[in-house]
Amino acid sequence: MLTRDDLLAALAAIHESASVRADEVTGSTNETAAAMAEAGTPAWSLVAAAHQTAGRGRLDRRWVDVPGRAVLLSVVLRPEVAPNRVGLLALAGGAAMARAIRSTTGRQVACKWPNDLLLDGRKVGGVLATSRIHGGRVVWVVIGVGVNVDAPPGIEGAGALGEVDPRALVVAFVTELHRIVEATEVPLDARVRSAWLPVASTIGELVEATTTDGAVVVGRAVAVDGFGGLVLSTDHGERTVAFGDVRHLRAVARPERGR
Repeated sequence: MLTRDDLLAALAAIHESASVRADEVTGSTNETAAAMAEAGTPAWSLVAAAHQTAGRGRLDRRWVDVPGRAVLLSVVLRPEVAPNRVGLLALAGGAAMARAIRSTTGRQVACKWPNDLLLDGRKVGGVLATSRIHGGRVVWVVIGVGVNVDAPPGIEGAGALGEVDPRALVVAFVTELHRIVEATEVPLDARVRSAWLPVASTIGELVEATTTDGAVVVGRAVAVDGFGGLVLSTDHGERTVAFGDVRHLRAVARPERGR
């Protein structure tokens, strides 16, 4: 779907010189990008594929795509950021892609915390951040994004973006991500929140959050903290969920109000 020339056009748009790789089929663009990062590839190296055979999302869930009908891209970053703030970069990736889709297609894709891209309530894409930390320092971060052009069959809740210009989309995405990550006039957390909050579907929603240790927290999403965690207002005060899954309860309850 994305070609080497498309990736070079994205680098030209941000005035960066880095490596690019576009495969017809790969196991995972994130794994390829991580291997390149370990080998010393510079920041803003880009890896794309037309199909992944071992794509994955958060918590090692499988990511399925229709061959040739998805935008699959990973970006290598080498940010000067504290290890406990890497989660902000995943939000930056989601915000950048939502904004890129809006600007290039007009479709109102929104970000569901922490890493889903939604269109009309259905998941059209997702973001996965992987990183290497050594000696208390972030060595590299890979931001992977996958967006469905066609929805993979048999995947509950999957949506599709429909026809897109892949080059325009990747140029807009990389430009947005570069703007968020490389700006220095304000702190990273402020930059990320400024980009993410206007395209977020989660803030203001009554949600049920299931944390990675199995705890369930119900509350209204009111903010994102300086580390990328979701702040909930609950009956017992504010609670921050750093990692986990979120279900929007209002969306589930809407049909009941019509009865």
